[in-house]
Amino acid sequence: MEYNTDREKIEIMDYGRNVYKLVQYAKSIEDRERRTQVAEAIVGVMAQVNPHVRDHADYRHKLWDHLMVLAGGDLDVDTPFMVNHSTSVRFEPKKLDYSDGDIRQRHFGRMLERMIEKVSTMPEGEERTALEGQLAECMKRNYLAWNRDTVSDDVIIEQMDNMSGGRIRIAAGTEINLPADSGIQPDDISDRKKKKKKKK
Repeated sequence: MEYNTDREKIEIMDYGRNVYKLVQYAKSIEDRERRTQVAEAIVGVMAQVNPHVRDHADYRHKLWDHLMVLAGGDLDVDTPFMVNHSTSVRFEPKKLDYSDGDIRQRHFGRMLERMIEKVSTMPEGEERTALEGQLAECMKRNYLAWNRDTVSDDVIIEQMDNMSGGRIRIAAGTEINLPADSGIQPDDISDRKKKKKKKK
């Protein structure tokens, strides 16, 4: 049995060993016109094997460059572009932009922090009061999803006070009721825990 580790190294693995073998076959063809036809067919196969290359505006040009890399730079064919005959290719992935700063309460997430910040700067009124209630519901839902346990409404109220820097104050003892379609209810979680204990 032949293993890939024993075979010749492929410069671009994205196209697979079968495409590499086709390229080697094309290099063995003596007739230049026939060799060019085979090279064009191989480029078509490469576009199907690695379809994300089509996301580039000049993807056909890129495929011909990759063909030359696979051929080791010595495939003598007529090409529709000025191709790079280099024997290596360098891929430079785009740098990911990460958010700066730590999340104070990871189970609530950064987006909720931003919403609390936004609501805390709003003028007092019905709209702000309604949004504060919705934020409290969202915090409770996120808390339960993260911890899979019950949580006191007073804890949510206290954490909202802390996260807003004291700018959002919900009266102690206020009930935070989750909507029926939220998918998470404290009672349901408690029931599941009781059932697990009974099975043990």
